Amino acid sequence: MHATRIRQKDSIFYFANYKAPDLLAKVRFISRFYGEGEQIAPSKIAHEDDVAQFIARVERTDEAFQRTLSRAKVKALRNFYETAVTQPPIPGTVLLFTHETLRFQESSDGFGRLSEPSSKYMIIDGQHRLAALHFYLKDRPADAATISVPCIIFDGRSEDFATEMFVIINSTPTRINKSHLVDLYERVSWAAPDRKFAARIVEKLYSEGDSPLRYRINRLGGRSQRDKWILQAELFNEIHRWARANWRRIQIAGGSARETGRYYAIVRDFLKAARTAFTEAAWGRDNFMVTKPVTIKALIRVCADLAREDAEPEAGRVARWEERLAPWTEQARQFRAEGFYERFPAKGEVERVARIHRELAKSAGIEVGRGK
Repeated sequence: MHATRIRQKDSIFYFANYKAPDLLAKVRFISRFYGEGEQIAPSKIAHEDDVAQFIARVERTDEAFQRTLSRAKVKALRNFYETAVTQPPIPGTVLLFTHETLRFQESSDGFGRLSEPSSKYMIIDGQHRLAALHFYLKDRPADAATISVPCIIFDGRSEDFATEMFVIINSTPTRINKSHLVDLYERVSWAAPDRKFAARIVEKLYSEGDSPLRYRINRLGGRSQRDKWILQAELFNEIHRWARANWRRIQIAGGSARETGRYYAIVRDFLKAARTAFTEAAWGRDNFMVTKPVTIKALIRVCADLAREDAEPEAGRVARWEERLAPWTEQARQFRAEGFYERFPAKGEVERVARIHRELAKSAGIEVGRGK
């Protein structure tokens, strides 16, 4: 199909349009929707499909989309499709997600042909609009077939990316009420033990009084009066990366219940030592990149490397690590915001995080773990 490739910072996604019958054949509905005397049954969700499981849990709770609200909303949209003449029935884009990486053959200036996924798209935003379109297509197939639906397509992304996008979109007052949102942390708490473990550490980093990241993590429903340094999902990904690599040792040492506090203390002490090394002149300052997401993610990776060498004993650890990270004081000026991306050139943030990780570890004499 024809599509436009769109770049925003390090993100790439696509704009395309589908004829209504073609689009409805390519999407799956997570929630049940009702029409006049018929319904759309929700698709069966695979156990390992975390994103679909998350969306289903949100939309099937009484506090989120109640059945009567869902029915009334679909009915209203369907009526609008029937009566709209000069107004476009679906003026806004529907957001679709596939974990598959699609092929794009560019012809000119971002325009080209985009392959379609072998499996059905997940609807990140627009389930009600497409449910109404489903019933409209059944009642008035000739009219519905003339409707083209604008779509934004995200492909090849992680489950955390799709989930976070769903949460952000649905946190506006016109959709799911914020007080009823299932927070991103709660989603990961339903998942595997290593995810629960990482999520609990992130929660401690947000809430504990001795955490250098207290209230600096951007969480839905979190305190808004403080400047936020990093999205919860991004920090979770780095902590989970570390926990997953060490999961067997964590289990042997007593599992999540015993090790959560110890791992939190390691990250806390490392960040305290890093704050001292970079000095107050750079730490938390807008004109430096030290506490921006790209550097915080690299710091967590250095923390994992250093903990492998020198986590014990806990007594005196902050002082030991302050001495170990002392070379960063001279390096701090490399993290000035002005010219930062020229000093750390990379194709995107993933590559830049890895580069900063290696350079910080090297300057402190810390061996980088395998596969880093």
